[in-house]
Amino acid sequence: MATVRGGTPGQRFAFIACHGPEIGVRYLCQHLQVSRSGYYAWLRRPRCERSQQDGDLIRQIEHIFTHHRERYGSPRVHAVLRQQGVLVARKRVARLMRDNGMKARMSRLYKRHSAGVARSVALISNLRLSLPRPTSPNQHWAGDVTYIRHGKSWRYLAVVVDLYSRRVIGWSLAKHRTSELTRAALMMALRRRTPHPGAIFHTDRGSEYRCSALQKLLATKQMRPSVNRAKHCTDNAEVESFFHTLKGELIDGTSFATDRDLRSQIRNYLNHYYNQKRLHSSLGYRSPDQYENLAA
Repeated sequence: MATVRGGTPGQRFAFIACHGPEIGVRYLCQHLQVSRSGYYAWLRRPRCERSQQDGDLIRQIEHIFTHHRERYGSPRVHAVLRQQGVLVARKRVARLMRDNGMKARMSRLYKRHSAGVARSVALISNLRLSLPRPTSPNQHWAGDVTYIRHGKSWRYLAVVVDLYSRRVIGWSLAKHRTSELTRAALMMALRRRTPHPGAIFHTDRGSEYRCSALQKLLATKQMRPSVNRAKHCTDNAEVESFFHTLKGELIDGTSFATDRDLRSQIRNYLNHYYNQKRLHSSLGYRSPDQYENLAA
């Protein structure tokens, strides 16, 4: 109350308009030291042009925010508005979203390391450190595994991401974290795409990626394995970022009745939203599909 009381008359009138039906206009006018006649005159006064523009803009922002299921913060909402031909400052979008309680879903990134993480990988190095960034699809792929709380147990999700466009090209979900899980995700990616000879497949140092079956598959497809440096999880930052996004936008706060429901929701998110529609700041606020189409 004290902060509002020290504001401008317009701010105090706006506070009364918002809280008057709950507390009482007469009481609030007395508390904020404004006259009731002044308050009612303020109500009848036509809205200024700026306020009317804000109202129209808020409705557009709410439509975008709702359409993307509350997954977009102000930078991506601003990018969508610009794509729609609405020229507005990014800070104005952020202010209107903040004032109207529109906050994007977010999640903390968490990860459990496997028992085989300490096994020697001395013969495999981080090839990404000595190579330039990919200039087209199917040059650099990356894979990783995360775990998802499902009831009182866990489910494990392995993905393969094309680092050129951040597109998820392969994934697999299972009850156990094994080499079969990671191999299934890679097999899906290979059914969908043909990597360039000498393309790299970058992963963490987990044993499920160091197994002979997966290494033989890479050799058959003429792909080179690459791993994180010890204690450098940021070497695979793109996939870690994807898991953070997935959990914030789909998993956290959502209950799944069955494994089939969880699998269906992940499939729909990846195929119909993340790859096709979700804007990435690192791609100039384009979706993976849009970014790859530009290179075609």
